[in-house]
Amino acid sequence: MNLRKVLIYLSLVLIVASCKKDNNPITPTPPTGDTTVITPPAPQPYAITEDFESGSKTAYAKADVQLNTGVWSFNDALLGNLAADVKDGNKSVRLRNGDITMNFDINGVKQINIKHAKYGNDASSTWQLLMSTDGGTTFTQIGSDITENNTTLTIDSFKVTTTEKVRFRIQKTATTRINIDDITFKGTGDPGIVVGSPDNGSDTTGNSGGSTGTPAADRGVTAGADAPPETGDNSNLLLGNPSGAQAAIVMSDNYLIDQKYYVESYSSTRGTPNWVSWHLDATNITNATSRLDNFAGFNGLPSGFYEVQSNSYSGSGFDRGHNCPSADRTSSTNANSATFLMTNMIPQAPQNNQQTWANLENYLREQVVAGNEVYIIMGSYGVGGTGSNGTANKINNNHVTVPSNVWKIAVIENKGDADLNRVTSSTRVIAVNTPNVNNINSDWKQYRVTVRDIETATGYNFLSSLPQNIQDAIETKKDNL
Repeated sequence: MNLRKVLIYLSLVLIVASCKKDNNPITPTPPTGDTTVITPPAPQPYAITEDFESGSKTAYAKADVQLNTGVWSFNDALLGNLAADVKDGNKSVRLRNGDITMNFDINGVKQINIKHAKYGNDASSTWQLLMSTDGGTTFTQIGSDITENNTTLTIDSFKVTTTEKVRFRIQKTATTRINIDDITFKGTGDPGIVVGSPDNGSDTTGNSGGSTGTPAADRGVTAGADAPPETGDNSNLLLGNPSGAQAAIVMSDNYLIDQKYYVESYSSTRGTPNWVSWHLDATNITNATSRLDNFAGFNGLPSGFYEVQSNSYSGSGFDRGHNCPSADRTSSTNANSATFLMTNMIPQAPQNNQQTWANLENYLREQVVAGNEVYIIMGSYGVGGTGSNGTANKINNNHVTVPSNVWKIAVIENKGDADLNRVTSSTRVIAVNTPNVNNINSDWKQYRVTVRDIETATGYNFLSSLPQNIQDAIETKKDNL
């Protein structure tokens, strides 16, 4: 074979080799780090019954009635307890030529069961079940008309196919009367309502009686003229953003929310705020409104964030502990309502909330009454607290983290203007860090620390709007008054 043929042969061999499929490709190196897949808990089923035993209404005139599940509108209806009223217990609804309607929404309903019968010797009649998915603006009938000719309570069931929040109405025509009793909602997940006496969900006012107000549907904040300014004197973030929180979805565990009456950094993973910051002066505590107790989920969270509901703490042994307390915002119903959003709450040990923390909050309001104004930052950190049911790390099917510590920083100065410039090395600063436990001492002064101590524990940079030399002076002193 001459040289030319050899070269041709070698070229063909190289071409074939280059086109041959690689039967042993390089396997990519798997990513390092924790690759554990965490499966969220499956939504739990629930069954909630309105038995109409807790309310009182003895006339047919239209009025709202507070019941175990919430407030219902009774139109040409009353709660009857006569011998002719067919009932399971002491009372049932006696409905004439009108309707009963829920004034609140419920989540995750798959089925609704209703017990019903005709009243006494009244003639047979018909009634309808209607449902609203737009907060009660419009209603659509579910199923067919129900003919009422039963002399004892009979159950009819209605299937609910929507995944939206809903409310229901039972509507009747003609003047023959019927009885309605024991309406049962069956569904999955968090229904979003508080049934009966809620958890000991008092706020930092120390009111241990629980919520007595209307269980609220999830809502946002309506800001009035009494809301603090966004910048400058009296603004909620005048002293700085401790964690550099931003209103960006990528910052889901340090998500900045301006609730107008306070500003917060929210953690989607923990289901609680990291910190809440607000300004307090005499204009905020005018008692123009009483405590509303209208706990509610916050509908302004980004898609994908878990929305903690008003009853998410129920049965946990922990209070719905306010960060910005109700009593710090009594200048209007808007202001007070803002404090009852669940994004302002942490699972707080009852004694910590109702005694130690209540005493500290009252003390700061006393400073305002004495002629001062206060810039306040409150937050929590860690995992695991001890409530009335013992120790827990998480509640609400692991959606809400129980913090191990609850802290607060308060900068107190005489009422005036140019607030930043008036903070000096001698300005009084109170820093408190308490364990989130139920056997805590009621004297908050025993838990005073320095601001730097809380910075070390949290990694935050407090009072960052102040000159560094002022920070160094006031952040390293422990209050002793």
